[in-house]
Amino acid sequence: MTVRNLVRGAVAGAGATAVMSVVMLAGQRAGLMPDQPPKRIARAVLPGHRHRPKPGEKALGTIAHFGFGAACGSLLALLRGGRRAPVTLGAGYGLAIWLVSYQGWVPGFGILPPISGDRPGRPAVMAAGHVVYGTVLAVLLDRLRRGPEREA
Repeated sequence: MTVRNLVRGAVAGAGATAVMSVVMLAGQRAGLMPDQPPKRIARAVLPGHRHRPKPGEKALGTIAHFGFGAACGSLLALLRGGRRAPVTLGAGYGLAIWLVSYQGWVPGFGILPPISGDRPGRPAVMAAGHVVYGTVLAVLLDRLRRGPEREA
């Protein structure tokens, strides 16, 4: 059952990341943030100056973002042990990921400023995106847990 939960979580996490990415792209198009944080994170880990654009950073950022989303989905599925994940739990989980990342390790590595010192638009977009991620994650986990034969 544990492997099944991990796989369900990874699938749900990847799907939730896709929906979250739409929110993030909309925020960028609205001018609330100049570029995507996953791209900035990839830029920081690629060889060369950590704040200068590099070839492949967008692709690596996208892959890393979906990988991180899938891993976080697997973690929630593992913690739930096959039990239903309420939408409120999912939304809170998404916000917790945002806080730990963007008030913790991301600024800790000098990639972006902490939430409290960032430009006004980015934190709002990122908080909304992470609430969407967690909410969609909970819904998808529940659907995958029940399976198509039990939904009817």
